[in-house]
Amino acid sequence: MLELLAQHRKTDGSYDCVVPGSGGKDSAYAAHLLKYKYDMHPLTITWPPTLYTDYGYQNYKNWLEVGGFDNITFKPSGKTHKLLTRLSILNLLHPFQTFILGQKNLAPKIALNYDIPLIFYGENEAEYGNPIADNASSLRDKSYFAINDLNDAYLGGVAVPELVSDYNVPMSDLMPYMPASSEDLEASNIEVHYLGYYVKWIPQESYYYAVEHTGFQARPFRTQGTYSKYNSIDDKIDDLHYYTTRIKFGLGRASYDASQEIRNNHLTREEGVALVHKYDHEFPDRYFNEILEWLEITEEEFFEVVDRNRSPHLWEKVNGEWVLKHVVS
Repeated sequence: MLELLAQHRKTDGSYDCVVPGSGGKDSAYAAHLLKYKYDMHPLTITWPPTLYTDYGYQNYKNWLEVGGFDNITFKPSGKTHKLLTRLSILNLLHPFQTFILGQKNLAPKIALNYDIPLIFYGENEAEYGNPIADNASSLRDKSYFAINDLNDAYLGGVAVPELVSDYNVPMSDLMPYMPASSEDLEASNIEVHYLGYYVKWIPQESYYYAVEHTGFQARPFRTQGTYSKYNSIDDKIDDLHYYTTRIKFGLGRASYDASQEIRNNHLTREEGVALVHKYDHEFPDRYFNEILEWLEITEEEFFEVVDRNRSPHLWEKVNGEWVLKHVVS
């Protein structure tokens, strides 16, 4: 990593790396470490949450003001974002697709526009267990960072041409969600890396670091569906997203949190299992009505979509109630 940073470090005050984030514990940790320990000059960029929580927005401001970072925040069309989020839920049961696409695709385009050679994401390996190959040396090696034909793209489960023709969405409103063009990336030498491959990445330690150096604050209450207060708390729709992962994959938010804390020896497996049994099934109702009202989706519509997405190899009805066939034990 030291060789990588030395190769790209700028001495003229210009930006030498892009750090995407919203001011949560991970982006706060990554940006601060790169700037103050490794003497890099990061440009932080933000694709805002769909529906900011009050404390999430305060953490975003603290990240920039207390941490001391330059930032570009890109806010897509509210009308289009609402439509795409609605379609993502109704067609895919994926409340987070619009945020994930924007967050992932914004960084390469900003790097291209500002001629910045490095992009540093944070916690990929440590929290999600993605393969080492995901830490590509060049964006040109990563097909999901680029696109050749917009006609092959889908947003919210709807083909882009259909969004334009049937939903009257201007192509200009859809472009922020699209990856950079293959031609542009092939002509560049931009590299994307995950800091979690180079430094010991422990989410709990990232939290403590962010509190100390950027004024990060945890939620004032326990997150529904899990036992923690500081993971993925800036968007009101986060909690619903993790609920839908349990419906589709049998893994709720407590499962994700407990798994990484067991790997980091912060919990025993027995403690993790107990926490999963206690919280994984909890429904996130705190912001639920607000989300549905904003998206103009009724409860009946939402739960019909939920039941359609219950895989039969995971779920069965017992005495009229849906239960998982297999639970952690």
